[in-house]
Amino acid sequence: MKRNSFIEMAKLHNLSGRITYISSHAKQEHLYEVYATEPDRAFWRELAKCNQEEFEKSGTNGKCIEARELMIALPESFINYEHDYLLKKMVDKFKEKYGVECFAALHHNKRKTNLHIHMIFAERKRLEQPAEKVATRNMFYDERGRHVRTKKEILDEDGNIRKGCKIIKKGEVYERKIFTIKDESFKQESFLDEIKVFCTDLINQMVLDDKDRLSIFDKNGPYLATKKVGKNNPKAEEIKADNEIRMEWNRTVDRAIVSGVSDAEIVELKKAEITEKVKESVEQNGHKPELFGEIVKAAILLLELLIAKAMQKMIDIAEKVIGIDVSVVKETSKEIDSRIRTGDNLIVQPERKKIPFPVNPNRKLDMKKHTEHSEVDSTEKESIIKQIKAEKKPVSIETGQTAERPPQPKPSVLASKYPRLKEIEGRLKDQNRVILGREKGRDMLKKELSECAGIFKGGRRKELQQEIDSLDFQISNMKKRLSSIVKEYNFDSVQAFYKELNAAKRENQDYETACAEYEKNYGEKVVDMRSVRNRLRKKEQDIKIREAGRGHQARQKDKGAR
Repeated sequence: MKRNSFIEMAKLHNLSGRITYISSHAKQEHLYEVYATEPDRAFWRELAKCNQEEFEKSGTNGKCIEARELMIALPESFINYEHDYLLKKMVDKFKEKYGVECFAALHHNKRKTNLHIHMIFAERKRLEQPAEKVATRNMFYDERGRHVRTKKEILDEDGNIRKGCKIIKKGEVYERKIFTIKDESFKQESFLDEIKVFCTDLINQMVLDDKDRLSIFDKNGPYLATKKVGKNNPKAEEIKADNEIRMEWNRTVDRAIVSGVSDAEIVELKKAEITEKVKESVEQNGHKPELFGEIVKAAILLLELLIAKAMQKMIDIAEKVIGIDVSVVKETSKEIDSRIRTGDNLIVQPERKKIPFPVNPNRKLDMKKHTEHSEVDSTEKESIIKQIKAEKKPVSIETGQTAERPPQPKPSVLASKYPRLKEIEGRLKDQNRVILGREKGRDMLKKELSECAGIFKGGRRKELQQEIDSLDFQISNMKKRLSSIVKEYNFDSVQAFYKELNAAKRENQDYETACAEYEKNYGEKVVDMRSVRNRLRKKEQDIKIREAGRGHQARQKDKGAR
């Protein structure tokens, strides 16, 4: 069963005490790692002091908020990561997005059933140059720290300065600011929804097993949420009909993303054509669920126009840049069409074997499980690796001795996923091209139907309408198939898949750049362990095929002997 993402946020009124609590081995039974983007504790003390001073000036009732804290639950399999790698990855990505300093710790609860991160973050940023105010004359402050005009106001009956009062002499700094004002976005209710989606996407990008993916719904995303139908609900049929139209929109969104329509365009269309129009409809006509369906259907037609434009743009680019003629694209669609059986309106894709996820170099392997699942002899694996990776140690020209060099670059978890994600994208693209071909065929039939007039062509019109209805049904099934492809790999949606694909693409490019730089500096080609694993998997498959063949021959001999 898929696990939902769990992320909470708390306001901190004692920042220094909280930092000590989450980072102390004496106070935490299972503390694995502590990491701070600003390790100097003086920074956090100054931050707390600044917040307290600003709170007093504001005269607000209640307690001062010195910082905020996120509690982020992680999949239990993440305990196998190098702890510093895991914590640093999560914290650095947060700072990269929001630009504030963080202090974090990786914990397990007492029973070791809940692996989680405590991430404290500042709401203010440090100024590059502190802002200082210098007194142009002597300044006087009473016991409450309030500025008064004359010295007499802070003297007692004997003419002495009262306890708690102070004087700042001319030329001294009386106010020094080292932080910006608080970022108001952290106070908004939408921030927690945003950070939940951000952290969940980041966690899902690092999972080694698809079953560990976390699920979350983005309220501000392109999709429409469906409603749960409870038992004995008198409005069950009404809710089911409403859910069906929402799912139709969501399937169209999936196809739009595969076709190259940007998330921003889809969200903008959803806001203008659904959210705003539903609001207007409720104001004018009251709550009428049947009108919601009509609004969504109209929005779907507009989204399909965006899809058509995006697909046409891709074809134009193919013709202009790559030199591929449209006829070639059409022939490809026909070839894919021929491989799909639609006689019973079921879309059957050619069988594709899932590629096992490559092992993260930072992950601590469970060797016992590894040996249980491996079917290739260890000596064969070693021979393959030796064939691919021959040790070449560079020799120093000056000394004639072998020179020290850094280890070869290794792909990150996300970069290791890239080949498999590209294969999934290929399946999505293939399916989308088939849908496009069917839609073009349907449009041609509709055009013929509109031109088919006359008393003696009633039979032909009936045939055309039946063909159109059949194609509509097939296209609907194909769109469902488009959405289900990514769900086979435990992605919540096509959007979630493309987020991960784009992130993996960037990290793969960084890895390839690092490999090229290494080869340039040390004159040795980097061995991509992903290719080694592919060869090992192929070797495993060959062994299985040979064993299956031997078993078949043995059975045949047994039959002959009888």
